[in-house]
Amino acid sequence: MYPDEGERRLRHAGEALRRRPGRYSPAECTGTREIKVTGDPDPEHISTSYVERHNLTMRMSMRRFTRLTNAFSKKIENHKAAVAFYMMWYNFARIHQSLRVTPAMEAGVADHVWSAKEIAGLAN
Repeated sequence: MYPDEGERRLRHAGEALRRRPGRYSPAECTGTREIKVTGDPDPEHISTSYVERHNLTMRMSMRRFTRLTNAFSKKIENHKAAVAFYMMWYNFARIHQSLRVTPAMEAGVADHVWSAKEIAGLAN
């Protein structure tokens, strides 16, 4: 939990991939830096579990977010488009087991399950 004017440490990953033996060796932490975090959250509702769960779902659903892979975007525009498509699919086309509908339908912003063709049509 970070207080109102707390400080958060960010880890730095170094160039350890080149120095360590083994093809799939992860990078080592080479340092940290501190940044100010501001706000006034209610301590009763502070939880990172929702964000961490969504990050895991996204990483497992999109090959470009798995670590140490060659399925990455070479252009930032392609990466943005892939993430935008995934977010639309996740919220408008994927029926969630706990809700039994899409999150957009549960929130009342959609009246049907969208198809991939409908989502792709938004890009035009």
